[in-house]
Amino acid sequence: MRKFKPTLFLTSLNLIPGNMNQQIYFAHETALIDEGCMIGEGTKIWHFSHLMSGCQLGKNCNIGQNVVISPEVILGNNVKVQNNVSVYTGVSCDDDVFLGPSCVFTNVTNPRSAVNRRGQYAKTNVGKGATIGANVTIVCGHNIGAFALIGAGAVVTKTVPDYAQVVGNPARQTEWVSEFGHKLKFNGDGIAICPESQQKYQLENNQVKRIE
Repeated sequence: MRKFKPTLFLTSLNLIPGNMNQQIYFAHETALIDEGCMIGEGTKIWHFSHLMSGCQLGKNCNIGQNVVISPEVILGNNVKVQNNVSVYTGVSCDDDVFLGPSCVFTNVTNPRSAVNRRGQYAKTNVGKGATIGANVTIVCGHNIGAFALIGAGAVVTKTVPDYAQVVGNPARQTEWVSEFGHKLKFNGDGIAICPESQQKYQLENNQVKRIE
């Protein structure tokens, strides 16, 4: 059986317009990285993954096995993409997003093999710190709020608010969660404290924000 050896690539990446910096990232030798990708320092790209020309990855991302990152996709810093995920054109992820194994993005609401809708891709943004569980499907054009938590196998058909936990098909909100992923229990004044971080949150007008 052939044994693959990981390799390091030293590249010159224009991560900020007009400012060329040498960056180091790691890629397994089976990974396919097209010319024109922008990849931040400390990012790791694993077996059989394909980064297509024009995609942008921030610093310290981790791209698992058998992942496809399509043209014009933007991933922020510290984004974790688990195995068997395809991130299609029109999708962007803010910093610290977690994409679980085999989760599914879409970018056309009414695809037909015989109809070319290239250039008509709907956009989907995943907010900072959000978690997309394993085998989740996100119907395009619906944003995922910051620190939202999408339960495994859910089918997202509408926009998800910040700090919301949603589950099921179609996905429905069941809880509010903290930045550490814990259920928030609000008192009569609309205040909740995360049991792990002790961060304080406020619920007002069906919206949650961290206040401490």
